[in-house]
Amino acid sequence: MTFLQWIRLVIVYLLIPIMLFISAGDLGWWQAWVYSVLIMVAGVGGRILTEIYNPGLLAERIDVEKLKGAKSWDKILAPLMAISLSYPLVIVAGLDHMFSASPILPVWLSIVGLVLVAVGYSFATWALIENKFFSSVVRIQKERGHKVCDTGPYKIVRHPGYAGNLLALPGMALALNSIWLIIPSLIALIIAIIRTSLEDKILQEELSGYKEYTQRVRYRLIPWIY
Repeated sequence: MTFLQWIRLVIVYLLIPIMLFISAGDLGWWQAWVYSVLIMVAGVGGRILTEIYNPGLLAERIDVEKLKGAKSWDKILAPLMAISLSYPLVIVAGLDHMFSASPILPVWLSIVGLVLVAVGYSFATWALIENKFFSSVVRIQKERGHKVCDTGPYKIVRHPGYAGNLLALPGMALALNSIWLIIPSLIALIIAIIRTSLEDKILQEELSGYKEYTQRVRYRLIPWIY
């Protein structure tokens, strides 16, 4: 990626904690500070590691010409999912904190929540680093010799990038002490399940070896459940 593209990436991730603190109106909120560090480390640090282990992947993920090859339904679902897993969550959590709309949870639960966030974001980042075909949209990358990735977190679930971000949702609710976070989290979950289902169908139909992979790794997002 170019230097300007890296700057844009940093700004995109910085907007998440900025929106959180603006919505909360409280710079002394320690849980929000820890969460902000986690999202920046995962978002920016994870991309730096990806560039080291899979040079060129990040540039491919933002290549406008290649993104035009996405499935028509994913041109809607991809941005919806990206937005649902970021800005609405922190705005609701921040407003909840400002108006004290949720009962105060014990500190140990906030710590448990932060651990869940860290594990979830780490799992999603691991998937990004592991899979050199980790596109930002659903498309078969024939020009890159697209193959099934069945290593690392892909031995556990078929869509670990989505799974990790979803694991962070209950963690955010606990870490940021917000019952109201359940509403945008459910919306994000529904979008993720719809997109996962459609993506899995396309991969089984169009990507060589993927059907066999589904026999080895049976669950899409949650082991033993889905």
